[in-house]
Formats: sequence, C-alpha cells, structure tokens
Amino acid sequence: MTTRATAAVPPGAAAPATDTAAPGPAATGRDAILLAARRAFTQRPYAEVTIRGIAADAGVSASLVVKHFGRKEQLFNTVADFGPAAEELLGAPLHGLGRHMVLTLVRRRREQKGDPLLRVVFSLGNHDERSLLRDRFHEQVTARLTERLPGRERALRAELIAGHLIGLGATLSLHREGAGSRATPEHLADLYAPALQSLVEG
Repeated sequence: MTTRATAAVPPGAAAPATDTAAPGPAATGRDAILLAARRAFTQRPYAEVTIRGIAADAGVSASLVVKHFGRKEQLFNTVADFGPAAEELLGAPLHGLGRHMVLTLVRRRREQKGDPLLRVVFSLGNHDERSLLRDRFHEQVTARLTERLPGRERALRAELIAGHLIGLGATLSLHREGAGSRATPEHLADLYAPALQSLVEG
C-alpha cells in the first residue's frame, strides 16, 4: 500500500477518529455528506461503513454521495485529506500566523463541528492506515509549514507548532462544556497565540 494522499484504504481497516458531531440543519449537500462520513469513519470500522449509511445520516440519496465523492475509498481519502485544513491554517502572513492559526482552528471547530487535525493522533486504524495518516499530515501540514518558517531549526519548530494546534483541539474536545467553550475565539487567541508566534518567528 502506498502512503501518498491518493492511496486507497486496505479492506477492513478502521478509519481515523476525529472530533465530529451530527450534521446540523444548516448543513446541506456536500458539507452534510462530509460531516456524516467523518462521523461514520470515526465510530465504526472501515469495512462496516457503507455509502447508504452515510447518505441516510446526511439526509441525501446514495447517488448524490457517489456523484460528489465516488466510491467509499474515494470518500475516505477526502475525509482523511489534511490539504484543505492546511490551506486555511497557514493562509496568513508570517507576522500574524500564530493568531491566525488559533482563530481558524477554533472557528472551524465551532462552525463545522469538527477538528481539522485530531484524527492524525486518534486514528483507530491498523498500522498501514496510521502510517498513511501520519505521512499525509507530514506532507500536507508539517512540511509545508517548515518551508514557510524563517531561521534555524525550522523542522523542529514546525513540529512543535503542529503539536500546539493538536493540543488545543484535544483540550477543547476534552472540556466540551468548560471555560474554553464559552470563550470567544479572539480571547483564546489572545492567550494561546503568543507561544505559537514565538515558534513561527524563531
């Protein structure tokens, strides 16, 4: 099995866990399918997930799922892709990147009911699948961030920044009803972003 982003998932593999919730009433079409797919791949082994089940959870037809994403393997690869999250998280000038990353992660969690990074840590899959997710994360998030950073020890600083972001997501998931759930994204960024920015600037 290859570990590139287009690789298929081995039969019987469990899919990566992620911080998800049921699709909300405002979610329709493609977004609803993605939310339902994240939930399905989180809660059940890969072999037990079906297109029909995802469609029913999303409130759409199975044919619409196939139209948007193709077969189950292709849908999984879309769900497990870190590229779109990296585009959002890293899409800011370096002088404000730390704050941008915190704001983006928190807002995405609240608006889309899911964390963009946590599945790389909490995957329930077999060795091949976990390796696939780690390789994707490195290629699409950590390596891309490394290329953007100035100064020395760029790879190490990129890994530490990624760890900070995953830690923030895990904390917000652990304390779903805690103080963090009531704080504004801006206030969380005020407290959390300076440490990230110091790593960005080196």
